[in-house]
Amino acid sequence: QAMERNISFIVNRMNERVIAGQSIETLLAVLMFVMMGITLERSKIAEDLLTTMARVFGPLPGGLAVSIVIVGAFLAASTGIVGATVVTMGLLALPTMLRRGYDPALATGTLAATGTLGQIIPPSIILVLLGDVLSNAYQQAQQRLGIFSPKTVTVSDLFVGALLPGLLLVLLYLLYLAFVAWRQPEKLPAPTPEERSSVSIAQLLRSLLPPLLLIMAVLGSILGGVATPTEAAAVGALGAGLLALFKRQLNIGKLREVA
Repeated sequence: QAMERNISFIVNRMNERVIAGQSIETLLAVLMFVMMGITLERSKIAEDLLTTMARVFGPLPGGLAVSIVIVGAFLAASTGIVGATVVTMGLLALPTMLRRGYDPALATGTLAATGTLGQIIPPSIILVLLGDVLSNAYQQAQQRLGIFSPKTVTVSDLFVGALLPGLLLVLLYLLYLAFVAWRQPEKLPAPTPEERSSVSIAQLLRSLLPPLLLIMAVLGSILGGVATPTEAAAVGALGAGLLALFKRQLNIGKLREVA
């Protein structure tokens, strides 16, 4: 019995060391997702996307609010950072919404609610941290049951599980804005003809394709099982840097700020 207890103690310590190593590797994804998000913000990609989508949906009642929800979903799926999304869209869109006569409560509520999409839509930093905690807790629970080759709950599992609820939340936001624009049009007024402006297909693709390709590279590699979240985060950080370089928004000063 003493030998069994000693063997059990050694196995538990070895498993804890393995789990600790996995934890460090998993948490590296947080740093690189943050780097990706800040790089996208400083390279004006989010600003270009919001401006273009606002021109696309501008003629509709509540079109600016709809564009904010859509751009917020794009930013959530490409950064996972709540603060950067709220601040960026708040500075860019809130003055315009208030100037057009939007209800202040509805305008600020749309910005705040859309900004929090980064908590659930992958790649979410919160899900990375939560996945690390759940993985450790699940493995320890199985070890206490005498299972010494335990399965685990991975960050990729959480990403797959959170994708559909996140998209459903975006759809519910859009349906709510459409309902308010229909029932209470004074809260989400349509722009005047002088405020409307058209956007060409080329301009739309130029603003939409860069973040879309980045999302496909990051989420596609995770959901397809090609890369771990940490590896996908590295791809995302590199991709954001290349997009900033392509837009001529990357220099030593901005790189130092991002770092």
